[in-house]
Amino acid sequence: MTALTLPIPVLETDRLILRAPQLDDLKPMAAFFETTRSHMVGGPRDAMGSYTSLVSRLGHWVLNGYGLWHIVEKSTSAFIGWTGMIFAPAWDEPELGWTLFEGAEGKGYAFEAATAARTYAAGHQNMNGVISYIAHANTRSMALAERLGARFEREAELMGKRCQLWRHPIVEATT
Repeated sequence: MTALTLPIPVLETDRLILRAPQLDDLKPMAAFFETTRSHMVGGPRDAMGSYTSLVSRLGHWVLNGYGLWHIVEKSTSAFIGWTGMIFAPAWDEPELGWTLFEGAEGKGYAFEAATAARTYAAGHQNMNGVISYIAHANTRSMALAERLGARFEREAELMGKRCQLWRHPIVEATT
């Protein structure tokens, strides 16, 4: 039996590769979702919850034609987090999301990856001026949203939790 190949584009920045989720990503994902740091993105989760998250990312691409890329550091080939567009029934509209594992923070990777994902979404997926849901306690994501040019738009609720909705600027789409 061979694995199904999905038409998920690969994006490259100076230091990163944004690629499709892979089965080899499960172990680092599970380790992340076991920590309290994951509570900003639906965790903590057990191993089965991490597996469900991994396969649902691939299904999101199939159903919507867009989704989350897994971020790989070029210099080490390490899987360090994810970014991309998310849309599910509880969302008001497609959201630009990002998550980095602890060792990858503070290096500008989230800005680099989210910028690439947002630019691609504007140019290839007909999504521009997108939103980001950010938990009130997630001051690092608020700072990143501001660095990306996003502005607080309003209080919101997502999946039964209060949060903030930030609006990204219209970006010049490159093809």
